[in-house]
Amino acid sequence: MKVSVIGAGGWGTALAIQASLKNEVSLWVYSKEELDLILKERINTIYLPDVKIPGNIVITNDVEKVSKCDIMLFVVPSKYFRNVVKTFSNYIKKDQILVSATKGLEFLTKKRMSEILLEETNSKNIAVISGPSHAEEVARNVPTSIVAASKNEKIAKTVQDTFSTESLRLYRHNDMVGVELAGAFKNVIAIAAGMLRGFGLGDNTMAALITRGLAEIRRLGIKMGGKLETFAGLAGIGDLIVTCMSKYSRNGRVGEMLARGQRIEEILASMKMVAEGVETAKSIPELEARYGIELPISNAVYEVIYQNMPPEVCLRNLMKRPLKHEYV
Repeated sequence: MKVSVIGAGGWGTALAIQASLKNEVSLWVYSKEELDLILKERINTIYLPDVKIPGNIVITNDVEKVSKCDIMLFVVPSKYFRNVVKTFSNYIKKDQILVSATKGLEFLTKKRMSEILLEETNSKNIAVISGPSHAEEVARNVPTSIVAASKNEKIAKTVQDTFSTESLRLYRHNDMVGVELAGAFKNVIAIAAGMLRGFGLGDNTMAALITRGLAEIRRLGIKMGGKLETFAGLAGIGDLIVTCMSKYSRNGRVGEMLARGQRIEEILASMKMVAEGVETAKSIPELEARYGIELPISNAVYEVIYQNMPPEVCLRNLMKRPLKHEYV
């Protein structure tokens, strides 16, 4: 199988490494400068500095060259996703499988990445990959399980077979909506988790955050068309746990720095990698209003990032909310 990975961040590089164990793989790099840097020692020094990229992976920024493949996997930040897909749209063939591994929403339209793929390519062969999977571990063959979701069972099976290795196990799923939404909104909760670590709080608080954060993700995800069971699986609770608890979480690092009093502008300026939760959090107030639901933790993250609300005030407000039944 010929696989092209579009986007050479940490996650894209890690997936290319895994795919190369049994497929012919190309890795597309956006800029010539970044390409030259990676080719120099075959190490992605910016995003994955401790892992050598195998010699059988073709690394290039040639759009036409990487478009000659069976599966095209897009792994680029959500804010750039549509433009990158447009760059490739004229080269995409109707029998190619298009996969998104990006966890986020397009801010202006609130659309998922699979919806953007459909709009820009009119492809019928679309799937998504998501789940608890830090690139740093996937690239080093740490055993990992994630989900390949598609409305088409055959497409999901093909993606599952293509990317599964001895250390990366994919499960099939048919709920693309739920899988994508879980992947997007868990990043917002992970920022809150980082704030808790920044405050030096304990396991009790983190357990409460993850549990109530999942309740918000599930509440919103079902309103937007996801299936209940999806949020209890790898793409839901699994990804939420790893992103909230892990030292690798970019969103968690943002939260920690916010809790220590840094402004979001200086935090983002200091980071080389994208924390998708910052972009996704912008959509929270509109989604609350549109679907008539409460998302108190997610809204608190929005207030800290975009309204300069002190994180400790938001935490205090969350604990003082009116008492309620757990499942109402």
